[in-house]
Amino acid sequence: MIEAAKIDVATLREAYRAKKLALFDTLRFARAPTRSVHTVLRQLSALADQTLCSLWQEANFGDSLTLAAVGGFGRGELFPYSDVDVLLLLPPEGHESEIDPARIEAFIGHCWDAGLEIGSSVRTVEECLAEAEKDVTVQTSLLEARLIAGNKKLFVAFRRRFTRAIDPQAFFVAKSQEMRHRHQKFDNTPYALEPNCKESPGGLRDLQTILWMTKAAGYGSRWDDLAKNGLATSFEAQQIKRNEALLSLIRARLHVIANRREDRLVFDLQTAVAASFGYESESQRKSSEALMRRYYWAAKAVSQLNQILLLNISERLQPVDEQHTPINERFYERAGLIEIASDDLYEREPHAVLETFLLYQKTIGVKGLSARTLRALYNARHVMDSKFRNDPVNHETFMRILLQPYGITHAFRLMNQTSVLGRYLRVFRSIVGQMQHDLFHVYTVDQHILMVLRNVRRFFIAEHAHEYPFCSQLAAGWDKPWILYVAALFHDIAKGRGGDHSTLGARDVQRFCKQHGIAREDSKLIEFLVAEHLVMSQVAQKQDLSDPEVIGAFAKRVGNERYLTALYLLTIADIRGTSPRVWNAWKGKLLEDLYRYTLRALGGRMPDPDAEVESRKREALVQLALHAQRFEAHKALWDTLDVGYFMRHDATEIAWHAKQLSRFVPPPNVPIDPKAPPIVRAHLSPVGEGLQVVVYTPDQPDLFARICGYFDQSSFSILDAKVHTTSNGYALDTFQVVTTFLPDHYRDLISMVESGLAQTLTEAGALPPPSMGRVSRRVRSFPIKPRISLLPDDKAQRWLLNISASDRAGLLYSVARVLARHHLNLQLAKVTTLGERVEDTFLISGPELQGQKTQLAIEKDLMEALA
Repeated sequence: MIEAAKIDVATLREAYRAKKLALFDTLRFARAPTRSVHTVLRQLSALADQTLCSLWQEANFGDSLTLAAVGGFGRGELFPYSDVDVLLLLPPEGHESEIDPARIEAFIGHCWDAGLEIGSSVRTVEECLAEAEKDVTVQTSLLEARLIAGNKKLFVAFRRRFTRAIDPQAFFVAKSQEMRHRHQKFDNTPYALEPNCKESPGGLRDLQTILWMTKAAGYGSRWDDLAKNGLATSFEAQQIKRNEALLSLIRARLHVIANRREDRLVFDLQTAVAASFGYESESQRKSSEALMRRYYWAAKAVSQLNQILLLNISERLQPVDEQHTPINERFYERAGLIEIASDDLYEREPHAVLETFLLYQKTIGVKGLSARTLRALYNARHVMDSKFRNDPVNHETFMRILLQPYGITHAFRLMNQTSVLGRYLRVFRSIVGQMQHDLFHVYTVDQHILMVLRNVRRFFIAEHAHEYPFCSQLAAGWDKPWILYVAALFHDIAKGRGGDHSTLGARDVQRFCKQHGIAREDSKLIEFLVAEHLVMSQVAQKQDLSDPEVIGAFAKRVGNERYLTALYLLTIADIRGTSPRVWNAWKGKLLEDLYRYTLRALGGRMPDPDAEVESRKREALVQLALHAQRFEAHKALWDTLDVGYFMRHDATEIAWHAKQLSRFVPPPNVPIDPKAPPIVRAHLSPVGEGLQVVVYTPDQPDLFARICGYFDQSSFSILDAKVHTTSNGYALDTFQVVTTFLPDHYRDLISMVESGLAQTLTEAGALPPPSMGRVSRRVRSFPIKPRISLLPDDKAQRWLLNISASDRAGLLYSVARVLARHHLNLQLAKVTTLGERVEDTFLISGPELQGQKTQLAIEKDLMEALA
């Protein structure tokens, strides 16, 4: 008997697998319409039902037990690799003799043997009700219960008691809270670059939650039921079904392509899923971008409709006090929400669309829009046409929104959520849901723009002054914040069109300014900011700020202090709006230094190297005196350093070097001792992040490579390197480094660096091979082609080496080994990490750079190192 059961299960397994794979092929079909996905999911569920019924009959439970589908399986639709959740409903207490635990265990085991991914629970009706009362997740799972086999009367009794026990209002509150927590887990945005199409905001779980709420309240379990009961319009129900079908098809294909339960649109799978929809890569757009944009638009629509339905269900379950406060003849405030006075308001008076958001900003105590208002906006999108966009009254209202002292960020986010912003600014609509595969931005273009707008706005809010002290100080003296808001809205608005997005965006904002009656002087500043919004970051992070010619050229480009201040504020807001990983204190220092140097140059005080050096020396001497240094202790070191050293280091660094190194400087005219022990000193970086490390040792050709090798192997990232060779043949190199490794005390970290790096430099020998560090999934999915630029400066004495590549561990060390191999002298290194892309700049010199053949050999070796 046992052997026969095994044979039956094996046969059943093969039959189940074959039929399931055939249905997978249907889902995999590239041009399959989205409306057919529910049919296939129901067929997968029915196939699981058939298999369970066969196993149930084999188990021969009779009428003592009930087999029910619960959870997602209970809905009668099964995704390819989702769990088959079942409930074995036991008879009530007093009938224990009818239960055979061994037989139940064998049944569940046979389910697994047959290829079913079983999630099972075994309970009596009383136990089900008790667990449901304690846990809303259990309650939700049982709400979906569907009879498969066994005692029908027992199942009906369970359903009756469960329905009576459920409290619709309490269930609504619990599921609403659960939804909020889930949204917070996904940063409250449907626009993650790797969204979870089930759990993310705007995903399938949001739609399922609505139906759970309505089913618990008796309002219906299908979208058409909600339309019949007045919770949704027929148009809204149609839109929900269309977007739900798309999300379901994406999720189903994710499962099939990944060959496992995978609900995240991860980078590794986006291209394959896009191909299943027939998308192909074009010169300006990857196939995955087309897929993701379609997904984001669907998720955005789901989020909008979800909000409307939640408000409607809430009002139906707990009617709001009908008292309301008139705002004007078109709007009133009810329960902290703005509500329209008539459902056809926007149809009759399109001007009221933008007025809604102006009132949202101006009305004290308002926290959002009512379901009635949101529904009217959703259904009035057709009135926001070219006539609407060209209407002078709407232009005036939009400018009034920008000029409000409060609520700028919230208003524009709400305008984007309700699709009004993209309807009014047609160019903005083209970047809604657009991905950025530059390994730098972690937001879609529209979300990045709104993040930059938020950052600019916070410069002008006193409560946030601690976040950006210098920016807040500058903002306090700025007279027209709205200029920066407009520049933030347009700075990346031309992304994805091909060509230079800065130039195209400047044309777009020029038209906007003309259309909205912005004065010529203000318009020119806004155009400048959009056209030049990348320049300040590039100069600060890639060029030598100690070079007067660099500062002079940048000062000439910005022209005056007003333009400089506006560009600085926008640049900080832009960098901080790309990714939490991109900004660091060192970048902040570089940008602030560039601002201050340029401000002096604009004031007619171009850097005078001799005067600047004397000023820094005097300030350094004051700091040394505070540390009780003996008279002229610094002189031995300073006599070996040239003007370049003093121009590249501020007074604090100069004083620290003198304090740490002066006693190790050999007397004049004493031959250099190549075996002299290296001096390594470190302290917490003055910029407030990481360590500052100085190395003083007899110079050697591969010194920079050895130092990079140590930092690489010790999991440090180099942010900046200043390399100098003294007149007596010593190297004096300063590094800014950061690490994720945090010992119990920072002094332990300093001690580790000082001893470890000194030991590495003492142990001579061949340079070890670079570690070929693993790249991230994002880099693997969206690799960028390495780029190398090697150009001489104006005097052809030094060369500027620019490198752009995907980041990986060991990359900088690989580059340093190439420089050492070709005997190139490094004078300055700026290491810029932009998310998962590096933009490194090196100032180098050496005889090998004079010949074209050797230049080509250097570039070839560098390309091999980057690859």
